[in-house]
Amino acid sequence: MGVKPSYIKSIGTELLENHREKFSGDFDENKKAVSASTDIPTKGVRNRVAGYITRKVNTGRTA
Repeated sequence: MGVKPSYIKSIGTELLENHREKFSGDFDENKKAVSASTDIPTKGVRNRVAGYITRKVNTGRTA
């Protein structure tokens, strides 16, 4: 069973709205910020959320 993209997007959007200053265009920094800001138990989901946020920040799109 996989994790739905809508779940990843909803978590990423909420994190960007509430903690915008913690995130940058660097994936590795965003992984650490996601871990500190949430209690996501699995590495795969954490990485997908961090990747979504990194992509949003780098393309200039906001939540």
